[in-house]
Amino acid sequence: MFAYLVAMTRPEARMKTPQDCTTMADIRAEIDRLDEDLVRLFALRAGYIDRAAVIKAAEDLPARIGSRVEEVVGNVRRHAEVYGLPPELVEKLWRRLIDWSIAREESKLGPDSLRKG
Repeated sequence: MFAYLVAMTRPEARMKTPQDCTTMADIRAEIDRLDEDLVRLFALRAGYIDRAAVIKAAEDLPARIGSRVEEVVGNVRRHAEVYGLPPELVEKLWRRLIDWSIAREESKLGPDSLRKG
């Protein structure tokens, strides 16, 4: 599974698999590279959140749509199971991410409580 995950990262930055790391320096370098990738992906995700706020404003939709929140949580729980992570932990992390995303949308739309949607 790790080889697949490594292949899915930036191709220009050849990562070592965990098994190929022989020193703590190797491990730290790969973790730092992954952290940068995660931040890059969160920034990309934020761009979609910003675009969602524009579309929601045009359609008079609220920032928080409960059914979509639960759909996203269900998706990431399934992904966690596939990749061998605890679904409960991933859900907690994603609920924080979702709350941050909704707050980001509300900063553009205004609070849901003041919208008619």
